[in-house]
Amino acid sequence: MSVFRSVPLGAACLLYAAVLGAAPQSDSPPAPPAFAAPAPLQVAVRLVWESTPEVEAARAELEAARARARAAAQPLYNPSLALDAENADVDRRTAGISLSLDLSGKRRARADQGDAELRASEIAYDLRRRDIAARWLKGWSTAALAARQRELGQQRLALMQRFDDLAAQRLKVGDISSPERDLAGLALGEAQMQQASLAGNEAAAHAALLAISGDRLGSPPALPASLPPAAEAWPPLATGQLPEMMRARAEQASADAGVQVARRARIPDPTVSLTGGRVRNGPISDRVVGLSVSIPLPVLNSGSAEMAAVQAEAAAAAANVRARQFALDASLTEARARYRALHAAAEAFRSGRAAAFRERTALLEKLWRAGEIGTSDYLVQLKQSLDTALSGLELESQAWQAWFDYLTAAGRLNDWLDGRTQELSR
Repeated sequence: MSVFRSVPLGAACLLYAAVLGAAPQSDSPPAPPAFAAPAPLQVAVRLVWESTPEVEAARAELEAARARARAAAQPLYNPSLALDAENADVDRRTAGISLSLDLSGKRRARADQGDAELRASEIAYDLRRRDIAARWLKGWSTAALAARQRELGQQRLALMQRFDDLAAQRLKVGDISSPERDLAGLALGEAQMQQASLAGNEAAAHAALLAISGDRLGSPPALPASLPPAAEAWPPLATGQLPEMMRARAEQASADAGVQVARRARIPDPTVSLTGGRVRNGPISDRVVGLSVSIPLPVLNSGSAEMAAVQAEAAAAAANVRARQFALDASLTEARARYRALHAAAEAFRSGRAAAFRERTALLEKLWRAGEIGTSDYLVQLKQSLDTALSGLELESQAWQAWFDYLTAAGRLNDWLDGRTQELSR
């Protein structure tokens, strides 16, 4: 049940003058902005990297890529040993060894492709760690916001309980009417329901964090009192230095190396065989030595289809590099603009009178006790103050999440976590 009435002019003037004269601007004045991540946050992210199974899986995939690169650098052919024995009119005992010769550079081409794939896997590992850190940081800011909202909701519940008790007392002495007393009871019930919802939101936010890092971290660090710095404090990397672009180029290099592998695979390699032994024909026994060279003929399958396939894959990888550049530039532009807007709005909220929640609620109660405003007016203005305070917390959380998105798009998230503040411009 909501009742909207105009506030008396005298009470409004008194409220405005008292708010303007209040010395503190907020419950806790913001600290000077830090350029690097707070130390507890750096420790928490490192623990996340150590504890999350996703990083462990990415590390195993990287080890597999390293093993594949070593395998690609190994020789293509192993020697073959042949033993031959024959008992007939002529007794023959021979042994032979054969080896195919890589004269076309297949091993070198395979090694180049393995190195390119390993480079792409290394960058993918770094990207996985960065993405996990970004997910955890955004979840952490959501959980920290939920905790602060629950605390503010607890204050609201205490205010409504106090208001309900005072309303009951004033009803007994005849200062307020029975409908006004009912309004106080309804407001208390609504506050209790909203508090349960805030507690549920906090539990869901903590569950999202546990899904990423498990329970090794315990309680995550609190949200810093200050807002994150301006975007200009952490200029973005050049597009070519962004990890997504570096991975796309490594994949292009792997595709180009695959073209070289397919091209050399079309060139047949000769096989050289050396045979030696003894042949006995009656009383005559002779030693024999043989040398043979065989070359496969690429007649039935020349490898042209495989060549066309890898050339198409290389063309697709090159186009993907250009497409990735466009997407990264657009993502950075969007993330930077959104962060600047939210950061400016959060700073304006902190410096404005909307953040003076405690002073405003104390003054409203004083005016209600003095009879300057009615019960419905008190509830309307108190609800507006609480909603504004909760919206301010939501705005700060959005600013933090936009900050993480900007650092990710700018390629500076790990730098911010490590405290590397060197200026790198686009």
